[in-house]
Amino acid sequence: MAENQNPGGRESEREREARRILKGIASETEVSGTSFVNRMAKRTQDHMNAADADRSDRIEYIGTRIGRVLGPVIAVALVVWFVIFIVRGG
Repeated sequence: MAENQNPGGRESEREREARRILKGIASETEVSGTSFVNRMAKRTQDHMNAADADRSDRIEYIGTRIGRVLGPVIAVALVVWFVIFIVRGG
């Protein structure tokens, strides 16, 4: 247990790392500012609108948007199909 004590009042490397992690968690879960829901909605909107795609390459931009819209649509269609398949008894 002697290794957990701070001789001379200095923080150990382990304590500094723990404080850094706790500070990061506190800032992520902080209530003030934009809420978690707003941040996630903005992130989802940026993702679906291909905000990270190169806008100078029109084909890449349009292809990215098409792919990001088709992915969830196909996923929902598969879930609906699976539920209907299970309900009807296979």
